[in-house]
Amino acid sequence: MKIYDISSPIYEGMPVYKNKEEKQPKFHTNTNGHVTESRIEIDAHTGTHIDAPLHMINDGDTFESISLEKLVGQAKVVDLTHVKDGIAKSDLETLSIEKNDFILFKTSNSFDKEFNPEFIFLKEDGANYLAEIGIRGVGIDALGVERSQPNHPTHKALFKADIIVIEGLQLKEVEPKSYLMVAAPLKLIGIDASPARVILIENE
Repeated sequence: MKIYDISSPIYEGMPVYKNKEEKQPKFHTNTNGHVTESRIEIDAHTGTHIDAPLHMINDGDTFESISLEKLVGQAKVVDLTHVKDGIAKSDLETLSIEKNDFILFKTSNSFDKEFNPEFIFLKEDGANYLAEIGIRGVGIDALGVERSQPNHPTHKALFKADIIVIEGLQLKEVEPKSYLMVAAPLKLIGIDASPARVILIENE
């Protein structure tokens, strides 16, 4: 059984969205005799994370509304490393995408070592196309599923269609095909996102 950990490591100085210092995780470690304890300050959108509708919809559901049943199951990694700028409807129409699929976008983002302000994102028409199909969820190898779009139409189109959004995946070593995905967020209540450990298990 081959397991791929497609989560971003969390550490001080890691790549964060727009290189904002306030988004950097902070570790505070104290040692008293033989006992070491650490306190973590972390943004809910750090590294690999799952968004809840509240993130972009003022009265949207909070994180506990996302059931584990939707986060464990088959997922399709699709190769979009040829895409420049953003993923449009025309880029998706040639792919085999069906209702209830969970689609993971492997793009050139997977090969960036630092935060790239021009990261590949999902355009509004691409999000609307996925909503029309009725997919279960979408994941992307960037710290955001969209950029430079006033009023965040990509997020809103996905959330309104009850599509789960996972950001910050690491797909460099993953071949495009179907896998069993296990996305395990922290069990947080009342907020807009949660960091997650996401693994892919190669289907036998």
